[in-house]
Amino acid sequence: MPVYLYRGRSRAGTEVRGQRQAASRQALANRLRRERIRPVTIKEKGRQRLFSRSGGRVKPKELAVFTRQFSVMIDAGLPLVQCLDSLGQQQENRAFQSVLQSVREDVENGTSLAAALEQHPRVFDPLYSSMVASGEAGGILDTILRRLSTYIEKAVRLKRAVVSAMVYPAVVLAVAMAIVLLILWKVVPMFTTLFVSLQAELPLPTRVVIATSQLVGHSLPFLMFGAFGLAYTFRRYYATAGGRHAIDRALLRIPILGGVMRKIAISRFSRTLATLLSGGVPILESLAITAGTAGNAVVEEAVLKTRGAVQEGKAMAETLRNSRIFPPIVTQMVSVGEQTGALDAMLTKLAEFYEDEVDAAVSDLLTALEPLLILLLGLLVGGIVISMYLPLFSLISRLSAL
Repeated sequence: MPVYLYRGRSRAGTEVRGQRQAASRQALANRLRRERIRPVTIKEKGRQRLFSRSGGRVKPKELAVFTRQFSVMIDAGLPLVQCLDSLGQQQENRAFQSVLQSVREDVENGTSLAAALEQHPRVFDPLYSSMVASGEAGGILDTILRRLSTYIEKAVRLKRAVVSAMVYPAVVLAVAMAIVLLILWKVVPMFTTLFVSLQAELPLPTRVVIATSQLVGHSLPFLMFGAFGLAYTFRRYYATAGGRHAIDRALLRIPILGGVMRKIAISRFSRTLATLLSGGVPILESLAITAGTAGNAVVEEAVLKTRGAVQEGKAMAETLRNSRIFPPIVTQMVSVGEQTGALDAMLTKLAEFYEDEVDAAVSDLLTALEPLLILLLGLLVGGIVISMYLPLFSLISRLSAL
């Protein structure tokens, strides 16, 4: 996200300067107004990140626990600086402890909590800081923090479901490839030597296996280098805008898996947007932040188009329907939410529905993949073994005929 340099005036008339991350100039202007600062100039500094002063990593689970504890302490009426100091000392993660200490110092020096959090985007993303800014402006910081902790916990649960769906097939395929390579590299050459010494007639499947074994034996380093090269090229291509869009679109079109990926993206979209809107963040800023957390370039593009349409005064449901990414149930509930003024409630129901759908889809996918992967492993290993035994059967038949 871009970084903007801003200059404004507080309600007391004093000049305020600084730099912050924001989705757009308008988003930053809205945030400053909520903090009772009248913006005078806002200039883009450049697309760079304001890195945390600590280079360590904070896990989402740690952030969720911190947010939940923070909301309880604020609700109990403890001063903000005291809350940050106490929670910082409790952290076992040194990186998180350093970040909280930095935030406490900034708040103690007069910076708003949201502005202090924005200085650490590796830990507190734009969604988090925007929600906190809204909570500070509305005097409901404890409520906003509770909603944030719920959102993070739901996001962690969704990510865990996706990872569990990917780990099992990845492990089975890795084991299958390792076994096949070991057989081709060590076992097949011994049979090849035997067949040459016996001058056995080799059927086509055996010749194919032996040729593959010789290729692996002579070219294994080159094959490994080529595999790493392909992986590196794929990562570089996916890092480009066009490559990411093409790959993400292809993922959504894969049978079965594409449906799961679509449900995950819709669940994340609904939960993020509902959390932001319920926290009082303006809809244009909410859509910009939601697009950045979509996790899929195609969905991100659809959300950004929706933001542009809403900015022009059009209905959000109509634009989502035209994108052909979101199923009818989503556009219908969004339309009802827009008409009744309860869009955040409708999106929350959608998020809960699709989170259950993701759980069911992941379970069904694992159930279907397990026998398929076992069958694949059996065909690979069994096919190689049978191919190597075919010449022996032929030799036994010749010997019995003599």
